[in-house]
Amino acid sequence: MWKQSIAALVLASSCYASADSFTLSSPAVSDGGTLTSAQVFSGFGCSGENVSPALNWSGAPEGTQSYALTVYDPDAPTGSGWWHWQVINIPAEVQSLPTGAGTESGNNLPESAQQGPSDYGVKAFGGACPPEGDEPHRYEFTLYALGTDTLQVPENASAALIGFMINANKIGEASFTAMYGR
Repeated sequence: MWKQSIAALVLASSCYASADSFTLSSPAVSDGGTLTSAQVFSGFGCSGENVSPALNWSGAPEGTQSYALTVYDPDAPTGSGWWHWQVINIPAEVQSLPTGAGTESGNNLPESAQQGPSDYGVKAFGGACPPEGDEPHRYEFTLYALGTDTLQVPENASAALIGFMINANKIGEASFTAMYGR
């Protein structure tokens, strides 16, 4: 598995296409906009709905065999940020995820897709919940086009291992950033 990943990393870095046409968007969340209560966590002092937003994408680079999605807060006061959602093995023919796809059951995800662990300790979308009084945090929604149809990771893979495998196989990426503070 590791030899395959390293070979893919070399191949991906040699042919990485930063396609300006590869885009990720959401009808519920705008780039530079503010997350709504729907995307706010329910717990830890936050009282949102904890629902993943609908996402749409287009213009993937040639050679895309699957996608991976991450939602990350680089401003969390942890020293390493906060993973809010990870989804891997999204088939190449899929071009969107519906509202609420990030439930623990994963029922609204494509059949082959797998959720990785969030820093809330579950394999599901975990909404925004920055500490009270912090400046608004950034929530980076990133979709990776991958040059492999499946990322082979153990069932108990950490967010770091999933991130390594994504980066070892990416051939393009598209993202937007939303804000939230309380």
